[in-house]
Amino acid sequence: MYRAVQAAMNEAGHTADSLAAQVGVDPKTAAKWASHGRIPQTRHRARVAELLGKDVLELWPDVLKRKEPAWFRPWAEIEREATGLRWFESAVLPGLLQTEAYARAVLASGPLMADADDHVESRLRRQAAVFDRPRPPLTVFVIDEVALRRGHPDVMGPQFDHLATMAQRPNVMVHVLPLSAGFHPGQAGPFIIATTPEGEEVGYLDDQSSGRITNDVAPLWAVWDTVRSVALPRDQTIDLLRARAWTT
Repeated sequence: MYRAVQAAMNEAGHTADSLAAQVGVDPKTAAKWASHGRIPQTRHRARVAELLGKDVLELWPDVLKRKEPAWFRPWAEIEREATGLRWFESAVLPGLLQTEAYARAVLASGPLMADADDHVESRLRRQAAVFDRPRPPLTVFVIDEVALRRGHPDVMGPQFDHLATMAQRPNVMVHVLPLSAGFHPGQAGPFIIATTPEGEEVGYLDDQSSGRITNDVAPLWAVWDTVRSVALPRDQTIDLLRARAWTT
């Protein structure tokens, strides 16, 4: 791994001293990136990659995998290769649609708070892996309106803008499930249904301690059909998100 950093430094004309000066670290620290395989801290990683003209994953290809909880990695692999994702969330916004500030606020309030910065970066990388592919998957999100009402205004305003922008992408559909829909089967918890490149369907269920993958997706489809049918249409959802962005 360190050879990729060495090669990038040579190509960009950087030494440990010059790189350290621009990043704001000790030259000995920068030298370890090139000679010992030491990975820069989260707050420095993107800047180092920028100075070397490379993507973070080109220099440190396993950094994303390292920061994902072990129990989540099998699903992350499915997510990165899926041709379709149908996602229902009842309490928070879907991870793939979160801004950096919102993701940090959510992660800092839960069991991953000790390494929140690293997990925020991992979440943003997940988003890029899904949405920035040459052929991104069809993603459909149904979000309970309750999730839109939780969060500090300074965080939620930009988050609503981001949701409205994402909802206008041709391969992304966002639908808000309004409070006026009343009780619904989705209240049992969030879930995702992924379609694999082979055409198979796999489900993912989250709970307080971890998540689990299931091949029994028929019950999830029954819930999905219900929540999707009572959710707002795409254009009304976008109007709602824009309105909330202005009033937050």
